[in-house]
Amino acid sequence: MTRAVFLDRDGVLNKAYVRNGKPLSPDTIDEMIIVPDAAEALGRLRKHGFRLLLATNQPDIARGRLTRDQVEAMNAHLRSKVPLDAVEVCPHDDADGCGCRKPKPGLLLNAAKRDGIALDESFMIGDRYRDIEAGHSAGCRTVLIGNGYGETFKAQPDAEFATLTEAADWILKQPVKA
Repeated sequence: MTRAVFLDRDGVLNKAYVRNGKPLSPDTIDEMIIVPDAAEALGRLRKHGFRLLLATNQPDIARGRLTRDQVEAMNAHLRSKVPLDAVEVCPHDDADGCGCRKPKPGLLLNAAKRDGIALDESFMIGDRYRDIEAGHSAGCRTVLIGNGYGETFKAQPDAEFATLTEAADWILKQPVKA
């Protein structure tokens, strides 16, 4: 079985735009500012055998603000800048009730089944309660990047850091479960 690191996109790999206290995704590739340490941190994780998977909610598709093609173009741009093995996107909004929209674990579970990922040996890195809850529900250890925007967390992260570099350092120190 393969070990993996699942990564949220907005607020983890690229800057989230905070308006009225709420984190929002960029609308264009030009607005997508990739965090400076992303490529190096992910490169170290990959070097140590982790599969790297983007797991992102993109409800602006369901809301009609962005097209699927626009989101795919932004994800392709991100993949050209940082090492990612796969991209998992939930295009739904909360009202759709799908199993792939975080905090539900569907994105992680589907990828694990497809790619033979050992979820109990894997990690979910996110910046919101949705990411942490999805990771816990899937059986992963979880890492919060940033302060969580003042949201209420039902499930607490296993670790909290300001940067991806710090998160990668912590992940690489975790023992492999027997």
